[in-house]
Amino acid sequence: MKTAVSIPDPVFETVEELCKRHGIPRSRFYAMAIKQFVDAYRENDVTERLNRVYATESSSLYPALTAAQFRALAKEKW
Repeated sequence: MKTAVSIPDPVFETVEELCKRHGIPRSRFYAMAIKQFVDAYRENDVTERLNRVYATESSSLYPALTAAQFRALAKEKW
Protein backbone atom coordinates (compact mmCIF):
# COMPACT_ATOMS: atom_id res chain seq x y z
CA MET A 1 0.00 0.00 0.00
CA LYS A 2 1.43 3.34 -0.97
CA THR A 3 0.90 6.31 1.27
CA ALA A 4 2.25 9.82 1.67
CA VAL A 5 3.23 11.38 4.97
CA SER A 6 4.96 14.59 6.00
CA ILE A 7 8.15 14.12 7.99
CA PRO A 8 10.34 16.88 9.42
CA ASP A 9 13.50 17.38 7.35
CA PRO A 10 15.92 16.41 10.15
CA VAL A 11 14.09 13.11 10.72
CA PHE A 12 14.02 12.37 6.99
CA GLU A 13 17.76 13.12 6.67
CA THR A 14 18.55 10.85 9.61
CA VAL A 15 16.49 8.04 8.10
CA GLU A 16 18.22 8.52 4.74
CA GLU A 17 21.60 8.22 6.41
CA LEU A 18 20.58 5.12 8.36
CA CYS A 19 19.14 3.44 5.29
CA LYS A 20 22.29 4.08 3.26
CA ARG A 21 24.56 2.93 6.07
CA HIS A 22 22.63 -0.32 6.61
CA GLY A 23 21.55 -0.97 3.04
CA ILE A 24 17.86 -0.86 3.89
CA PRO A 25 15.33 0.47 1.38
CA ARG A 26 13.57 3.55 2.74
CA SER A 27 10.10 2.03 2.40
CA ARG A 28 11.21 -1.05 4.32
CA PHE A 29 12.67 1.11 7.08
CA TYR A 30 9.43 3.05 7.50
CA ALA A 31 7.37 -0.15 7.40
CA MET A 32 9.55 -1.69 10.13
CA ALA A 33 9.32 1.46 12.26
CA ILE A 34 5.54 1.62 11.95
CA LYS A 35 5.21 -2.08 12.76
CA GLN A 36 7.36 -1.66 15.87
CA PHE A 37 5.21 1.28 16.99
CA VAL A 38 1.97 -0.63 16.38
CA ASP A 39 3.28 -3.68 18.26
CA ALA A 40 4.25 -1.51 21.23
CA TYR A 41 0.85 0.19 21.16
CA ARG A 42 -0.92 -3.18 21.18
CA GLU A 43 1.25 -4.37 24.04
CA ASN A 44 0.40 -1.25 26.04
CA ASP A 45 -3.28 -1.79 25.26
CA VAL A 46 -3.14 -5.32 26.68
CA THR A 47 -1.31 -4.06 29.76
CA GLU A 48 -3.92 -1.36 30.31
CA ARG A 49 -6.71 -3.94 30.07
CA LEU A 50 -4.98 -6.24 32.54
CA ASN A 51 -4.43 -3.32 34.90
CA ARG A 52 -8.15 -2.55 34.80
CA VAL A 53 -9.00 -6.18 35.58
CA TYR A 54 -6.55 -6.44 38.46
CA ALA A 55 -7.69 -3.11 39.86
CA THR A 56 -10.91 -4.85 40.89
CA GLU A 57 -9.78 -8.49 41.15
CA SER A 58 -7.28 -10.03 43.51
CA SER A 59 -4.13 -11.38 41.94
CA SER A 60 -3.10 -13.31 45.04
CA LEU A 61 -2.62 -17.05 44.88
CA TYR A 62 -4.38 -19.63 46.96
CA PRO A 63 -2.24 -20.48 50.00
CA ALA A 64 -2.05 -24.16 49.01
CA LEU A 65 -0.81 -23.24 45.52
CA THR A 66 1.80 -20.87 46.96
CA ALA A 67 3.06 -23.60 49.30
CA ALA A 68 3.25 -26.09 46.41
CA GLN A 69 5.27 -23.61 44.35
CA PHE A 70 7.74 -23.07 47.18
CA ARG A 71 8.15 -26.83 47.62
CA ALA A 72 8.81 -27.22 43.88
CA LEU A 73 11.33 -24.37 43.85
CA ALA A 74 13.26 -25.92 46.71
CA LYS A 75 13.98 -28.93 44.47
CA GLU A 76 15.39 -26.79 41.65
CA LYS A 77 19.12 -26.18 41.25
CA TRP A 78 19.78 -22.46 40.90
